Amino acid sequence: MTMTEQSTPRASQHTCSSCAAPVPSADEETQESAQERVNRRWNEILQETRVAQTGVQILFGFLLSVAFTPYFHSLGTFDHVVYVTTVILGASGTGALIAPVSLHRFLSGQRMKDDIIAIAGRLMVCGMVLLALTIGGTLLLLLHVVVPGLLAELLVGGVMLWFVLCWYALPVWLRRRSTRRGRRSAGERS
Repeated sequence: MTMTEQSTPRASQHTCSSCAAPVPSADEETQESAQERVNRRWNEILQETRVAQTGVQILFGFLLSVAFTPYFHSLGTFDHVVYVTTVILGASGTGALIAPVSLHRFLSGQRMKDDIIAIAGRLMVCGMVLLALTIGGTLLLLLHVVVPGLLAELLVGGVMLWFVLCWYALPVWLRRRSTRRGRRSAGERS
């Protein structure tokens, strides 16, 4: 099997409810060859990248257009600082989320897929942090214009807390829970 070939789904696999991709059972995942695993992980990263890239690119395009509106020049210094910071975060997030594609294109055929996957995963996490900060900055900019006083900051803080819970705390909690279950299962088998 070459690096670009994908493993064929086994008949007993379930599919992901959100993307319809095959999800191997725990037994099948352990039977997966190293080549099948690396190809599956690369395909997963590509799918995740497609979703995140679309969001950050649309948001970044919106941000770029804001500076050219007549109302922008009447905003205060605070709003201009928030805008510039948010545009820089958006540009950085775009770079981080598109980087896995560039890595793949430049390093394709070099037998480095494991390394590419590891670095692409880190870039995706970095890009997601930058995307969350970009969304927060955009919300702050918008809400600061339409909501009076401290309420804008409180609302943005609530949304950012929601992102932290959904995007970071929940996965960490699920990973720890899975690890504890794995230890219990291993202890029961001993």
